[in-house]
Amino acid sequence: MQIPMSSPDITAAEIEAVNRVLQTPYRSIGPRIVEFEERTAAYVGVRHAVGVSSGTAGLHLCIIAAGIGEGCYIGMGANVIQGITIGPWSTIGAGAVVICDIPPHVTAVGVPARVIKIH
Repeated sequence: MQIPMSSPDITAAEIEAVNRVLQTPYRSIGPRIVEFEERTAAYVGVRHAVGVSSGTAGLHLCIIAAGIGEGCYIGMGANVIQGITIGPWSTIGAGAVVICDIPPHVTAVGVPARVIKIH
């Protein structure tokens, strides 16, 4: 049995919006990304929003915004999003990643981690 990840919901409006951008010299930055950032910030009620190229780039910015960098230690469950690299040689420069098995349906926080909720 194959279960699709998602079904695309692309209408003529989305196709037209993409075509308008393709007719400009901009591909990854430009007036449409600025508009997206401004409208997103207004929608969520903050002063700034940043559009990025991928979910990985967004997670990377979250780590930087949290102040995680050189000399920091990151604890995480053994199963993280496939393809995410956070370690001594990653671009954030964290000192180490401590990986441990956290049982399913458990929330753990703190340093050292402690179980705060069993779902």
